[in-house]
Amino acid sequence: MNDTVQRVLIVDDHPLFRKGLAQLLQTIPAFHLIGEAASGTEGLRLACELQPDLLLLDLNMKDVSGLQVLRGVRDAQLDTRVVMITVSDHGDDLVAALRGGADGYLLKDMEPEEMLECVQNAAAGRVVVTDKLTHLLAAALRTERRPESVGEAGLTEQEQRILELIAGGLSNKLIGRELDIAEGTVKVHVKHILRKLGLRSRVEAAVWAVEHLRG
Repeated sequence: MNDTVQRVLIVDDHPLFRKGLAQLLQTIPAFHLIGEAASGTEGLRLACELQPDLLLLDLNMKDVSGLQVLRGVRDAQLDTRVVMITVSDHGDDLVAALRGGADGYLLKDMEPEEMLECVQNAAAGRVVVTDKLTHLLAAALRTERRPESVGEAGLTEQEQRILELIAGGLSNKLIGRELDIAEGTVKVHVKHILRKLGLRSRVEAAVWAVEHLRG
């Protein structure tokens, strides 16, 4: 499989939006749309069957919610990047999606060019969140007790370097290249970082890093 071609599955119960998103993807040669689903149930079945590189997933659907589909994809341990595309700008939905293992959270009212850029970034291994929602994530984190410094968290120098690269939007693979260590080693470090910070997702770690490493 050519690494430059991203196999994409769209799951959304709104036919017009699904069609528009599909047309948008067709403008980028690196994206190959391999399937569309109009319900969460069908979407999860197709995801397990087709194992796409990238899943663009609606949050609120009539039969099964996007969060349930996301959980199913993660439980099946598919090597699929999942980006939620939704109308919901509620902080609770954003936090639930990211803690459930989503790689991105985008709003449907974004400009097409901006959405396409975010989807491309997600495909490249970066975590993407609509700009106007990042403050909601930061606010959600502030309501819970977290370490206030690298020292308090007990991060090693290597873990601090990795955290800075996570905040820069780099994937485990890219962090491994940057630090000349194996991707598997990076994964272990990331788990330790999240545990020490009391966090459950890379995006939360990135927000913590921006607030505590660059102030």
